[in-house]
Amino acid sequence: MKLEKVINDDLNKLLEIRTDDDFTIESVYYRGDTLCVSSQVGCPVECAFCASGLNGLKRNLSYEEIINQYNIAVQNGYTISNITFAGIGEPLLNWENVKKAFWFFKKNGLKVSFYTTGFPLKNFKELLTLPHNGISVSIHAVDEEKRKFLIPKSARLENILDILKEHVKNLSNRKRKLYSLAYLLIKDVNDTYNELEKLSKLAKDLGLSVSLLKYNQIENIPFETTSDEDYEKAFLFLRKKGIKVTLSNRYRTRKIGGCGTLMINRLKKEEGGCPSCM
Repeated sequence: MKLEKVINDDLNKLLEIRTDDDFTIESVYYRGDTLCVSSQVGCPVECAFCASGLNGLKRNLSYEEIINQYNIAVQNGYTISNITFAGIGEPLLNWENVKKAFWFFKKNGLKVSFYTTGFPLKNFKELLTLPHNGISVSIHAVDEEKRKFLIPKSARLENILDILKEHVKNLSNRKRKLYSLAYLLIKDVNDTYNELEKLSKLAKDLGLSVSLLKYNQIENIPFETTSDEDYEKAFLFLRKKGIKVTLSNRYRTRKIGGCGTLMINRLKKEEGGCPSCM
């Protein structure tokens, strides 16, 4: 593996890393201390709003390829204290390699967090028991059919939530803060007050916070981002319902490294590249 290119904006640094079999995966360095790593080449979950799965799954990354994203970043002068599995791929679908990389990062004194759709369920259960530093469960819709539309290849939301509820029910308030429900707000898809009301009831039932994410517009994907005004209204609506809500930080609303924007082989059109996203 080698560092192919670094793309910068005023906040993030997107690291294009070429694998030995000529794929280009992406890691993102942000906040001055955090590296977002990929776990797969492409993604099989095929979320309707995400660039990472536009061309499906090519293959899993090996354990060495996962940790080498960190090693390459450190070798190039980046100071890292936090790792987040929120790059290309669903970490639970490459679980043995991801788990091995998790322990490598922990042994090196790094804080490790995850974004996951919760599938497969068996691996989700095991993830919850690890000494992680945070898990955001991507739900994006409370209605089962709508979630199936947005996240075609995942477990039923009901089953994911049953596992999560069983796990957090006896946790202290301090421990519960490590868990959140991730909800990507998409214009005219999942942004009605009725849907937000259902989300608030779910969060309250679980005793968890909501990470309310702002959709990043992506070429060739037919969804629109909400306006800043409507995004704020959704935030305030949930707050008034007594839910602790965090908004997308400024690092996660960028074309470079924002939620849903990572892809494989960005520089190769025939492999699904999107130069305009650079």
